[in-house]
Amino acid sequence: MKRTITLVIFSIMALVLAACNSGSGGGGDANIAIGPAGSGTQAAANVILEGAGLEEGEHYTAYEEGFGDAKDGLQDGNIDVSLGLLGLPAGSVDDLQATSGDAKLISLSDETIDYVEENLGYLEYTIPAGSYDFQEEDVKTVTAYAVLVGNTDTIDNELAYQLAKISVEHADENTHAQSDHTTLENALNGSQGLPIHPGAKKYYEEQGLTVESEEAEVTATEDSRKEEFILGTGSSGGTYYPLGGEMATIWSNNIDGVNVTATETGASVENLATISQGDMDLGMTVHVPAQDAYNGEGEFEGEPVENFAFIGHIYPEVMQIISREETGINSIEELAE
Repeated sequence: MKRTITLVIFSIMALVLAACNSGSGGGGDANIAIGPAGSGTQAAANVILEGAGLEEGEHYTAYEEGFGDAKDGLQDGNIDVSLGLLGLPAGSVDDLQATSGDAKLISLSDETIDYVEENLGYLEYTIPAGSYDFQEEDVKTVTAYAVLVGNTDTIDNELAYQLAKISVEHADENTHAQSDHTTLENALNGSQGLPIHPGAKKYYEEQGLTVESEEAEVTATEDSRKEEFILGTGSSGGTYYPLGGEMATIWSNNIDGVNVTATETGASVENLATISQGDMDLGMTVHVPAQDAYNGEGEFEGEPVENFAFIGHIYPEVMQIISREETGINSIEELAE
């Protein structure tokens, strides 16, 4: 009889402990996808989580995954929250909703947004209600700009001119939703604090834009131009990879003797570092880590990247904090409680 009672007590205790440890709503050790190593997403995610009062190991376990893998983790319950710098709307978020039926976007508090603006240079942004079919209310977050940069050792002035020109004038050939932002009006968004490629500057000034950025020094020449070029994008589940793939195809189809191949990478920081090493010609990056690379700060502390230049704006990158209703998580900040 005593053995039976003891077994019942232990069974009840096990059930209570399991209930306490299940999910992550209201605090506890949440599993959070912070983006691939070396990505702008991860750099921003770390500042956001710090601003929200979270410490890795105490409040959450970090997973270095792009949204493609994180989406699968959210679907099967192994990931509670994913932070992603994505275009708006992002097809991968729609995919999560289609498979799970309970996707949700999480707002940042005013205090966290203030912290991010002060420490990272991102700006407050409101995702309007209805941006996704499941989104009934506005969501407060932060944004930056995705920009195109080029290796000044391999991208000569005439090629940079053509890259800028075709990006703007052939944007309608790109079927990706974010290509709508690649316009002459937006062309210099994100160029602040970065050197601009003289070839791109020439095109923009011919179109009547005022370019205030300093010109980069270019060692590449048209006479020594190669035929094959590499464009660094991002993870397959994000925006960079599919959008960059179409950009590469459009350039290849419209610039004689040039073939651009888009490659999957860890995105911003990795692309800038690879350009610095001379192993990449073009890169998609958030403008903030590009500023860090130029100034030798942040991930590039003491090691400035000197051989890259701004070529053009691509689209606004919106930090989207994604979870599911079943997690019970309503804010990032509550996980610190």
